[in-house]
Amino acid sequence: MITQESKNELTGEAIVRSVAFCSETAAIVLLSGGQDSTTCLFWALRKFEHVEAVCFNYGQKHSAEIEAARTIAQGANVPFRLLDAGLIAELSVNALTSPAVAMDKEQAGNTPPNTFVPGRNLLFLTLAAIVAREKRIFHLVTGVSQADYSGYPDCRDTFIRSLNVTLNLAMDEQFVIHTPLMQRNKKEVWQLADELGVFDLVQKETITCYNGIRGNGCGECPACKLRRKGMEEYETELFN
Repeated sequence: MITQESKNELTGEAIVRSVAFCSETAAIVLLSGGQDSTTCLFWALRKFEHVEAVCFNYGQKHSAEIEAARTIAQGANVPFRLLDAGLIAELSVNALTSPAVAMDKEQAGNTPPNTFVPGRNLLFLTLAAIVAREKRIFHLVTGVSQADYSGYPDCRDTFIRSLNVTLNLAMDEQFVIHTPLMQRNKKEVWQLADELGVFDLVQKETITCYNGIRGNGCGECPACKLRRKGMEEYETELFN
């Protein structure tokens, strides 16, 4: 396998990039270090011969998730690239990037929660597609899901399908955005992780918690509650 050091102006971070692969059997996974994207990483490793990971520094309060993503990618022997998307933190006020904003413990009404970062998945998938195009990789994998809908409009299947068409038109390519968790609730995501042989890794090494706590997290934020509920439902089903 041929490797080379590469530095991109968008990232500011050197990476080792594998170049001996066929684009039809390669994929780029958007890896945040959380439960869903980590499960998708190992799903992609089963499906594709060559997998790379991109992660985003978007001004989130907790950089620990970036380090979790890096560690998980390294452990899976997957090339890892960190992209700077920090501008998005300057464009809206929300609980994930704004230090002065306290996180909602419960979603209010029919509006998105205050952890919603407008345009985040739109930006992330667009940047990932640009990176992928330069590598002649046309499969993108993201862990969005609408089954356990938490009020995030950019996690809906209609959005992903629309963006897939837009990226293809914008770059005159044929990208395929894979969303293996789209119709899976959290119980089913835990089941998939178990089937992939990474249940313990996902449970102990990922960061889903909005307070940046590894593993089972704080247990109080909406992300932790949803994660714990899914795990309890899966374990109840498994052992009964």
